[in-house]
Amino acid sequence: MASGLSAPPVLSTPAEHIFIEDPTPSSATSQAKRPRRSDRELYEVYEIVRTAVEIQQNGWRRIALQFPDAMLPDAPWVVGALSAELEKTEKEGQEQEQEQKQKQRLYILADTSYSACCVDEIAAEHANADGVVHYGRACLSPTSRLPVIHVFTRQKLDYDTVAEAFQKEFTEKTEKVVVMADVMFQEHVAPISELLREKGYNNVVATEIVRDPTGKIPNRKLLLPNASDREQVDSNLNEYHLFHISTPPTSLLLTLSSRLASLRIYSTPSSPYITTSKTPDPSSTPGMLGRRYALVIRLATASIIGILVNTLSVKNYMSTISTLKSQIAAAGKKSYTIVVGKLNAAKLANFAEVDGWVVVGCWESGLVEQEGLWKPVVTPFELGLALQGDESRVWTGEWWGGIEGVKALPVANGNHESAPEQEGPSEHEAEGVEGGIDDEESEAPEFDLRTGKLVSHSRPMRVAIRSTPRSGPEINGIGIGPDQRLASSAVVKRATGDVALVNGVASPGAEFLRSQRTWQGLGTEFGAEDDEEASTIVEEGRSGVARGYTVGQDQIRT
Repeated sequence: MASGLSAPPVLSTPAEHIFIEDPTPSSATSQAKRPRRSDRELYEVYEIVRTAVEIQQNGWRRIALQFPDAMLPDAPWVVGALSAELEKTEKEGQEQEQEQKQKQRLYILADTSYSACCVDEIAAEHANADGVVHYGRACLSPTSRLPVIHVFTRQKLDYDTVAEAFQKEFTEKTEKVVVMADVMFQEHVAPISELLREKGYNNVVATEIVRDPTGKIPNRKLLLPNASDREQVDSNLNEYHLFHISTPPTSLLLTLSSRLASLRIYSTPSSPYITTSKTPDPSSTPGMLGRRYALVIRLATASIIGILVNTLSVKNYMSTISTLKSQIAAAGKKSYTIVVGKLNAAKLANFAEVDGWVVVGCWESGLVEQEGLWKPVVTPFELGLALQGDESRVWTGEWWGGIEGVKALPVANGNHESAPEQEGPSEHEAEGVEGGIDDEESEAPEFDLRTGKLVSHSRPMRVAIRSTPRSGPEINGIGIGPDQRLASSAVVKRATGDVALVNGVASPGAEFLRSQRTWQGLGTEFGAEDDEEASTIVEEGRSGVARGYTVGQDQIRT
């Protein structure tokens, strides 16, 4: 019997294993240096009055307040101020029915399930919320279930300083320029544009926010006096330059790089409400697009593609998943759908059999940086290019990161004909071919454009399978009776060179498990030469908690 504990065990992480630097992005101003703001200023920043009025108009009783990390220190104050304003507006309004007078409850959503720019409907539904108030910058992607009130917060901006920066960027007053800003500064665009017109820039076009990610400029509408002028600018948008106030997301830079003549960025001063991020260089956009196209080429020869679900809130994400499955199946490849939270390299590395990933998310979070990732991660737009044949694949420099615009029609595959969705083999597939196997030499050879090597497994679902199974022990290489041929989900072992089957359907994932996984689970014994080996006796293991395990019935491990 081991001796008892004289003190609690040390369960904390040793100092040598602690992160030297916190990997979590922090706000531009640390908590210690955050300026103290008056209640009146915070009322204006968080638009307390407008928020309370809209909540009362919508009749919400349970409200979820979603904050980004940079605004979390102000969350308790916002709850108190908003609660007081809600009580005030309710008393000033007309008398309501007794059942509507129940106290309104506010819930703080701190740790978002996915990207902070998206509305976290999953966390809001945990609180059974009637609606969500989303604070800070947002991608404005349509939600699928809950209504939302966006509070971008009001930020101060020096108009004269912005005008001076604009004049340095555009010395010719005849230049055609579209002025836009991040949603947190968008309210300043109209007065700044008016100030620039007073200085002689008559071809300056202002923008306003609309919830339309698929627009020529995502979530923006040009402010022009009549519709004909707006259509004319839209058609000739590539003749205009873009002056963007505040740091734009990288996905916006890539999207607009092929739609406008050039992009200029005015960096706003540091703010306690903005997460730190390095100002991107617009001149590096062609290089970024080149790296994205390299990922497309890598994915073109992938045999297994993972559909990475990075949202459960963006509208039409389920139909997009179905469309992507159909496109991948039509290209003769296998797809697996994986639902994750926040992405990291360790999560994706668990799926070694997947050759590449496509992200289903909002138009901002669809762009995943490749640093530390083992396999390429692309957007649905890039997947459409990768699934096309080498002869028909043409990239004009256009780019898009969201799920909007994903076409339901099968993707053209060059010389390859469209294949049905991943189903079992039909009887007429093997007509005229000995053994029910198609002539592989009829398929044009496929090469990896990066290495020049022949690729023989890029379309595993087009590998023909024997249409008529043999009887007896020859079926699938194992001895089973006819009544056991339709086993539910057992992985079927086949002869060397054949693909493993699950429910009669070729499964590259099962084949990877059979042929390349070094550990395949307890009791699988794949490839065991001596099948008559006696099974190991099951022994009782340890039980209990970390500070004292019980081994068997009498011994204690400390």
